[in-house]
Amino acid sequence: MSPQEIFEYKLKWKPDSFQFPVHSDLHIECKDWCRKNLQRWEWSMDAYTDVYEHTFHFEHAEHADAFLKWLSHH
Repeated sequence: MSPQEIFEYKLKWKPDSFQFPVHSDLHIECKDWCRKNLQRWEWSMDAYTDVYEHTFHFEHAEHADAFLKWLSHH
């Protein structure tokens, strides 16, 4: 998929996504996990959705569950 196609695809699922706030200090580790374990069109991150907080979005519940399991060990 091209970057434009990825952007448009995310627009379709993101409103109903599985969302998790993450402390901004952990965003690099979280993005690394997503890049290693998911396709680029299956996740998204919105920066500074609150004070010291970013929000990660996942298209599929199983990806969100795996992310939370990994995050709980950090």
